[in-house]
Amino acid sequence: MALALSDMLQSAGAAVLGLMSEVQEALSFVEEGNDVDAAILDVDLHGEKSYPVARALVDRRIHFVFATGYGEEAVDQAYRAFPRVQKPFDEHALVRALLSSRSA
Repeated sequence: MALALSDMLQSAGAAVLGLMSEVQEALSFVEEGNDVDAAILDVDLHGEKSYPVARALVDRRIHFVFATGYGEEAVDQAYRAFPRVQKPFDEHALVRALLSSRSA
């Protein structure tokens, strides 16, 4: 799924900096200060919640969208105000969510 999403974003003109499947890997990437404009963050990364990554993104004022196969109730209450796209999602829904993340 991540590769298909990466291809879709690149076709839309985005530069994809990396695909990370582990919370610690993503957290390290964010904390290293990489130049990131926005992120798509799966709520569940190999059985571990990605909220530490979300917090790091918020702290660095990096816009992000949660991607999840679950409903809103599956997202921790503290993060429900952030944009979310339901899997499977289409390119237009994702772009709208990324744009709306800039105002969250």
